Amino acid sequence: MEAVTQFVSMINSIVWGVPMLILILGVGLFLSIGLKFMPILKLNRGFKLLWSGRQVTDESEKGDVSPFNALMTSLSATIGTGNIAGVATAIFIGGPGALFWMWCTALVGMATKFSEAVLAVKYRETDANGNHVGGPMYYIKNGLGSKWAWLGTAFALFGSIAGFGIGNTVQANSVADAMSSNFGVPSWVTGVVLMVLVGAVLMGGIKRIAEVAGKLVPLMTVFYITAGLAVLVVYADEVPAAFMLIIESAFNPVAAQGGFAGAAVWAAIRFGVARGVFSNEAGLGSAPIAHAAAQTNNPVKQGLVAMLGTFIDTLIVCSITGLAIVVSGAWTSGENGAALTSLAFSHALPMGNYIVAIALAVFAFTTILGWSFYSEKCVQYLLGDKAVKPFRLIWTLVVPLGAVSSLEFIWLLADTLNAMMAIPNLIALVLLSPVVFGLTREYFLKQRALNAKQKAN
Repeated sequence: MEAVTQFVSMINSIVWGVPMLILILGVGLFLSIGLKFMPILKLNRGFKLLWSGRQVTDESEKGDVSPFNALMTSLSATIGTGNIAGVATAIFIGGPGALFWMWCTALVGMATKFSEAVLAVKYRETDANGNHVGGPMYYIKNGLGSKWAWLGTAFALFGSIAGFGIGNTVQANSVADAMSSNFGVPSWVTGVVLMVLVGAVLMGGIKRIAEVAGKLVPLMTVFYITAGLAVLVVYADEVPAAFMLIIESAFNPVAAQGGFAGAAVWAAIRFGVARGVFSNEAGLGSAPIAHAAAQTNNPVKQGLVAMLGTFIDTLIVCSITGLAIVVSGAWTSGENGAALTSLAFSHALPMGNYIVAIALAVFAFTTILGWSFYSEKCVQYLLGDKAVKPFRLIWTLVVPLGAVSSLEFIWLLADTLNAMMAIPNLIALVLLSPVVFGLTREYFLKQRALNAKQKAN
């Protein structure tokens, strides 16, 4: 077993190493330039479409869930332990400058997420039950042709296995740990409760997952952001200095102080980018699986909604966590992970640790739901429609095992496979970029013509 662990560790260091991080950022930058930085410039339009997409009244719009709920399903999988524990780990290892590099990752990641959703809707299919299915495996197969189909199969294989780790057992373990350390709830009790809740939602398929995500994700995100802003208000005098420290630390080494061991610039870049990608999943190919189910006839419209996932996840939620850790001074405490975030909130708020624990538990629960859909569609692509119900049952039964198990190897394997999902997806994004650019250009030309016509009338 030790030899297997060492082998997987070696693969992990490669797939999350410099080439992969450069590839993810490089593809994001390439798409940003090709789109003429439209995702950043049209952010306001994305929010307008999100608001209007809460309910779809046009019956000609094909799909299974509203554009709003498609984004919430995507966010249910991305807003999770990465936003609370992942940001803290990046700062613990790379210093405050890691947050700056997370922001850079998000800015180019918006173009990546936009492109993924455009292709997901453009090349989606309808399964035997009439549900819309899509994602990297479908836009590889339908967009690049049969000679590239093996690449789509590789993505589906990586995604189906990775989900059981990163999207199931690891999340269940995080909930169990938060409930045990803060409220004294035995891990097995948390596991059983989670299993029942997850099973009740999953048996309803994408529509029930989307309904639950559409209510829980906005509620908990607002709750967590409000608590984080309260921390920043308490330390309002420290906020300007914190921004200066973050920017300065992004380009200069940080000396050891307190419990902080010190960090080189390279550590800030590497862990900022890696944790940013891990959190918002731009380029990994998971989110377009959810967006493929959206009720829309226009791929670009859903792309404009989808790119908000990266903005909300990293530039808002992760920033709140990171700034709270820096302004409170907790980053020099020597604590790491969720404990560091809890410490930062506790410094400012009387029940800060409980707020973080509750947020972590709910975010991890919704991540289990979101990733169940991703892995289910990967399994469905590989084994057919008959595999869906057995998959849901197995996924549900694995949850309590994650809550009570030691997961070092599972985490390592899932983290490795999660990165490997990105490789087929990034190749497809580059090869299909002319399709994305063409559809985007066509959409905005029509919008300009429509606006000119309305002004003329």
